[in-house]
Amino acid sequence: MKPTLLILAAGMGSRFGGLKQVEPVGPNGEAIIDYTIFDAIRAGFGKVVFIIRESFADAFREKFDKKLNGKIEVEYVFQELDKLPKGFTLPKGREKPWGTAHAILVAKELINEPFCALNADDFYGEKAYSVMADFLQNTVQEKTYSMIGYQLNNTLSEHGSVSRGICTVNENNNLVKIVETTKIFKKGDAAVSVEADGSEVALSGTEKASMNFWGFHPSLFTSLEKKFVQFLEEEIDKPKSEMYIPSVVFEMIEDKEIDVKVLEANSPWFGVTYKEDKPIVVQKIKDLIDAGVYPEKLWD
Repeated sequence: MKPTLLILAAGMGSRFGGLKQVEPVGPNGEAIIDYTIFDAIRAGFGKVVFIIRESFADAFREKFDKKLNGKIEVEYVFQELDKLPKGFTLPKGREKPWGTAHAILVAKELINEPFCALNADDFYGEKAYSVMADFLQNTVQEKTYSMIGYQLNNTLSEHGSVSRGICTVNENNNLVKIVETTKIFKKGDAAVSVEADGSEVALSGTEKASMNFWGFHPSLFTSLEKKFVQFLEEEIDKPKSEMYIPSVVFEMIEDKEIDVKVLEANSPWFGVTYKEDKPIVVQKIKDLIDAGVYPEKLWD
């Protein structure tokens, strides 16, 4: 069975200032998502599921349905604030999404096969998809998941702070710990994390970072359902609380429910967090086209 590609694209891109998920970066108007899907198809993925908000649906269908017809199966699912388990109602004034774990959970009815989940606005590199596809077709089990690891200093923006999951890995390449760090700034070849009290924690830049490129068995959904209920019982009245998938994975590791293999792909990573990042991404895409990694017209 071919694995599925699950693309998390429901975020509004507040720091970017618009719908960055479909922002053109290629020579013919291609978005980063186009390159993601192109890489996934040639790595052997059989279906793509877009997690979006319903208000994005027309823009996404217009951009992707025609070009992907006959190339890969396409599904859409909406992450809305009121998509809550039975017994819970949306608190008045809640505007912030419930987080990446909730985003994955809303795709439960569309996925019955091993799948990877990743961000819509991140470029992960061609080899990362072939490494992940191999894992999902040959290694994944109910208690064995994976993630692609990237070196932290290769994932930072010149134009502001970013959020990253900082990872500890053991001698067997298993993920031991992951700490969601929400304000990381580039500092030369290294980095600093700014804590809630304004203090700075120095980072070497060589730490392994999770860029939210995960390989899962569909058994994940059962655990997510239980953990999301627990999250809501404790956090539903906190207007900015979110349930992050790295935190869920780490909790499952701590409880010895799963092992997570950290896969090395040696792929380039880049992304558009701020508008000022776009020219850098456009140039990097051009360089990859010039090197023959991608055709100039991606979908011809």
